[in-house]
Amino acid sequence: MKNDAKKKHTGIFLRVFGYYVAVVLLFALALGFIFISLFNNSNKEHKRAQIEKMAETASKRMRQYILDSDYAEAMSYIEIFNEQEGADIWTISNPDAENPMNSMLESVNIRDVQLQPEFTNLLKAAYSGEDRLEFFYSNIHGSTAMAIGVPIRGQSNEVCGALIIIMSMEELDENIATGIKLIVISSIIALMLATIIAMLFARQLVKPIMRIKKVTTALSEGDYSTKTEIIRADEIGEVAESIDKLAEKLCENDEERKNMEQTRLDFFANVSHEMRTPIAVVRAYTESLVDGVVTDEEKVSQYYARILAECKSMERLVGDLLTLSKMQNPAFKIEKEPVNLVHIFDEIVRSALALSNEKGIQIVMHRESSVYMIMGDYDRLRQMFIVILDNAIKFSESGSSIYLTLTSEKRKIVCSIRDEGAGISDEELPNIFDKFYKSKLRQNAKGTGLGLPIAKYICLKHDGSIEVKSKVGEGTEFIFTFDEVFEEDL
Repeated sequence: MKNDAKKKHTGIFLRVFGYYVAVVLLFALALGFIFISLFNNSNKEHKRAQIEKMAETASKRMRQYILDSDYAEAMSYIEIFNEQEGADIWTISNPDAENPMNSMLESVNIRDVQLQPEFTNLLKAAYSGEDRLEFFYSNIHGSTAMAIGVPIRGQSNEVCGALIIIMSMEELDENIATGIKLIVISSIIALMLATIIAMLFARQLVKPIMRIKKVTTALSEGDYSTKTEIIRADEIGEVAESIDKLAEKLCENDEERKNMEQTRLDFFANVSHEMRTPIAVVRAYTESLVDGVVTDEEKVSQYYARILAECKSMERLVGDLLTLSKMQNPAFKIEKEPVNLVHIFDEIVRSALALSNEKGIQIVMHRESSVYMIMGDYDRLRQMFIVILDNAIKFSESGSSIYLTLTSEKRKIVCSIRDEGAGISDEELPNIFDKFYKSKLRQNAKGTGLGLPIAKYICLKHDGSIEVKSKVGEGTEFIFTFDEVFEEDL
């Protein structure tokens, strides 16, 4: 019996020892691959940022030289760049431009550029007004290279030429080769030490491994709340920590999936509910026309006009629902860039002038500066403010005024749109941002009830806040607050 127990004990010990050594070996290989990848990517990203900055600066300088017709200074700049920046700069004229770059500014012949397909791709992208970056083996330089092509813009912002910067990656390749050698040596040493440790502590590894197995089984069955609760300063501890993080990520993804599914269901439910009436109206009018019930030409024209109006209404409704669904999705991210709110306000005022003049409503704009910068999406912000301004015009009487105000204080920008219209009652005010909520006023008979919810979510996607003040018979004020961006922040 003792011999059997000893054999069993020895068998478990050897198996765990063998598995541990195998896992450590695989882990060392994986770790080496990760380190090599990170090292390679880190250096490439550094070079990428360096060459992109070079390209941006060089393109701006060349544009200024072109606008100033300072060709001698431009060529001098190119020569200094090639000598000092550790990279080659090529400038090529765009033959398809109305005002191509002067041939005196070309640093290489276009035929030389076309000797290698990658350079041709960079050239084509630059001519089309796009930046493009490539990694490839350069036959011209005899080594791996990183190259970027950017447009050079001249008069009227036209792409009059292309600028290509080539940076050799030979030094990076050598560093990677050295890094691989160091990682191999480190892995061998780590494996030797791990073998010694495995012989001493093999028994202690069985329990956490079984715990990890139990947790991974639970994860595979969809139970993302389970955790290994293992805290160890070794590879198994790292694996356990990775599994715990994986469980948290899977839980987050599962919640996100449920939210997206609910958004999808809400969208279809809303479409089905809101389109039932207009579809019924279109069908009724169409059946009357098809069955010949209506033959009077004037009536027929009225029916066609009504059908067209209902179709436009459905089109607008579907568009608003799609926009709202996007805005409500937590995973939806808007592309932000520096935006001057003054430009947006000027544009929405121009867009609303025809309607305001028709109703005899004056739009008054007040601002203390010509620049109020925030990070945002120009089109989305314009859509948000147009919703509010259109509502202000819709609910205002002839002869009244609408006041647009931009102010800045303590790194915050406050945007106000105030009207002297019908106002909103205290009972209705909490509900105005609800989907499909519409006031009973005659001015809102044709609304979809989605404008204000869309405006609210656009504001939230820009990390802003929205406040509404209103009194019946005196008017309504919408106040938006955003974080201000200054030039030093960009």
